[in-house]
Amino acid sequence: MTTTAPACAIPVAGDAVPEEELVARATAAREALGNRLVILGHHYQKHEVIRFADVTGDSFLLARRGAEATEADLVLFLGVYFMAEAADILAQPHQRVILPDLTAGCHLAECADIFTVNDAWEQITAHLPGRTIVPLTYMNSGADLKAFVGRNGGAVCTSGNAERAFRWARERGDMVFFFPDEHLGRNTACRLGMAPTAPVVWDPRHADLGGIAPDRLTASEIVLWKGFCNVHTAFTVRQIEETRAAHPDVTVIVHPECPYPVVEAADEDGSTEYIIRRLGEMPAGSTVAIGTDWNLVDRLRLQHPDKTVFCLKEDLCPCVTMNRITLPKLTWALESLAAGEVPNVVTVDDGMARDARLALDRMLTL
Repeated sequence: MTTTAPACAIPVAGDAVPEEELVARATAAREALGNRLVILGHHYQKHEVIRFADVTGDSFLLARRGAEATEADLVLFLGVYFMAEAADILAQPHQRVILPDLTAGCHLAECADIFTVNDAWEQITAHLPGRTIVPLTYMNSGADLKAFVGRNGGAVCTSGNAERAFRWARERGDMVFFFPDEHLGRNTACRLGMAPTAPVVWDPRHADLGGIAPDRLTASEIVLWKGFCNVHTAFTVRQIEETRAAHPDVTVIVHPECPYPVVEAADEDGSTEYIIRRLGEMPAGSTVAIGTDWNLVDRLRLQHPDKTVFCLKEDLCPCVTMNRITLPKLTWALESLAAGEVPNVVTVDDGMARDARLALDRMLTL
């Protein structure tokens, strides 16, 4: 990923500008930009910025919607860096993608990098000559990892289509190498009828075969990366048990990035889009505990006043890096754009974008 330098100084916390003034300034700047700008907001963003989004959704949906907004030459992403990269990969030639804070990241995505993945790939292919290994990367990964799977015959997947992606990969090879989320990988393998202990886990901190016994790697059909989301791994089976004790009629829905025992203990699991849709289908009076990002759950609570909706862990700390885009930073970005300056442009070089686009296109064919 390459980026242009910011056009001017980003507001800092000490700039005590009242919220009402920031909202008014951001609104005026946004109106001045008109159809030249489309604002994409991920579900996990703060209320203070998501209200400015023209489109809300998960990362892949947003990247596609940005490209579809052909009247816009400016795509402002309220999310994290890997989402902005995906938006640039899919963007029209005339579009530029802006991320109000270039430090907005994702712990899960950063669990795997191109250097350690390349090392793992070399070790696995050397250990298993003659095997057809199909790499899959989760959407929550950098553009270089998406390009890696594109070059090596693999695809990208989301939490909503992981099962289909795994089936696709297994039809084309005899081993799946999935990164960076161990838990989504294990939960998906179990959906395919495998035992939770069947996949092996590659730990990049181990120099030799990721800490996997050679015979165990040889016998395996799925290799998972030792990576995790620090929000979704905060949910536990005990929390579910305590919730059921307090609310006997509760329905517990969790995200598949949660550990396998949590997913098994819950009533349902699914992507953010699934959770939103499922909650909308439930009748008035339902009591629902949700195991995912607190910002989304709190927004759903407000959107469904006829239901009792709460986070499975009510004192859950929202993702720190996901929440780095604040109202002052959004206001700065919008005012810069309205003034003719384009700060924090996220660009993926052409070669990497071509290979990553190939992996994304494969996902679209599933």
